[in-house]
Amino acid sequence: MKHLRAPALALALAAATGAAQAQRPAPLSAADSDTRTLRWMQGFPPAADKTIRFTDPDYFAFPKLRWTVCHFRELMPTAAVGRGQGASSTLAQAHDATLDQVRFRPLNGEAEMTWDQAFDANYTDGVLVLHHGRVVYERYAGCLGPDTLHGAMSVTKSLTGLLGEMLVAEGTLDENARVGTLIPELQASAFGDATVRQVMDMTTALDYSEDYADPNAEVWTYAKAGSPLPPPPGYTGPRSYFEYLQTVKKKGTHGEAFGYKTVNADTLGWLIARASGRSVAQLLSERIWSQLGADREAFYTVDSIGTPFAGGGFNATLRDMARLGQLMLQDGRWQGRQLVPAAAIERIRHGGSQATFARANYPLLKGWSYGGMWWISNDDHGAYAARGVHGQTIWLDPKADMVIARFASNPVAANAASDPTSLPAYRAVAEHLMAQDRRQDGAPRRGVDPRRR
Repeated sequence: MKHLRAPALALALAAATGAAQAQRPAPLSAADSDTRTLRWMQGFPPAADKTIRFTDPDYFAFPKLRWTVCHFRELMPTAAVGRGQGASSTLAQAHDATLDQVRFRPLNGEAEMTWDQAFDANYTDGVLVLHHGRVVYERYAGCLGPDTLHGAMSVTKSLTGLLGEMLVAEGTLDENARVGTLIPELQASAFGDATVRQVMDMTTALDYSEDYADPNAEVWTYAKAGSPLPPPPGYTGPRSYFEYLQTVKKKGTHGEAFGYKTVNADTLGWLIARASGRSVAQLLSERIWSQLGADREAFYTVDSIGTPFAGGGFNATLRDMARLGQLMLQDGRWQGRQLVPAAAIERIRHGGSQATFARANYPLLKGWSYGGMWWISNDDHGAYAARGVHGQTIWLDPKADMVIARFASNPVAANAASDPTSLPAYRAVAEHLMAQDRRQDGAPRRGVDPRRR
């Protein structure tokens, strides 16, 4: 594993780290692992024992990851997502000092806790809550600040899914087409006879494992292929995402079960590029980022030929991720313009088959589904989310007219580690905000600043 320093493997290294730490003593607390406390990369030059390099095998292991999540651009090559020349869009402020005291009971049966306590419990780097389009809560810690870029991990997949749904809604990409027809290079691979929709909903049948505890799992070969570094001596395998995807074999029948596999997102990224003539970085910039009034240029990590990592390489500020969430909540409209077809967002909110999703056996996500690379709760609020390892989240609650954007660096990669203290917390905040509306107006309120709609 010593040569697996690929940006694609920020996800894999994270999960491997989490699996290993499950067998170790409890990690440092959020306060004790704070980058400022541990002084990673401080000084000119930093001390030898405080230096982090991309070529270090543990550059993304806890507690180093608490620094790395804000500094990918210094460590590896990237592709820009331009913000355009316009001014940043205004995020109106209406801070609610009572949110920190909102209480909820974790799903794992532990004692009640507050929203304030959940911040450190989940090793949160930053969280921002929008209600009716206004910032009611914003808090940062560790490496993150309002202007800092942070890795979004698999939230990236949902951005790729959004671009895919846009092209489907506009008729540029046929969701019923076979992948091998649109990308002849994939005809002989597992994706060849899968439909575009099966890729977008991750119901492809692949002989591909993302079991990070297994050193022989295909994810490690995928890691080598995605590395931007020179290959190790004797390596003759694929050297780009495009090359690797052509080697994936089929196992089973497409469409029968949900299977969360990152290679689907990179296949969709390739489909998007072929259909639009733009990489995911270019298309996201042209269609959304440059139109949204983003505070900062975003970026993707890339492989050795500059291909953006569509499955996990996106980095942005927390405020810009909140803006993206608000765009989704507003059915694709922003400041009077339709940036995303409303049909694309409606398709995402509808989600995929609950029965197909259930076969994947996510104990904490009973009744959920997955579609367009977004996670759909199917609850009575219609909540849905973009989710990434170590706690990255964009949580959308249409009924409460609420967006929660969160960046984190939880020692354990899997969302199952933070879901018990995140999912009920999101719901509790939504109910708190709705109750405030009822007290103020006598009825739920939906009025967002018309300049934002």
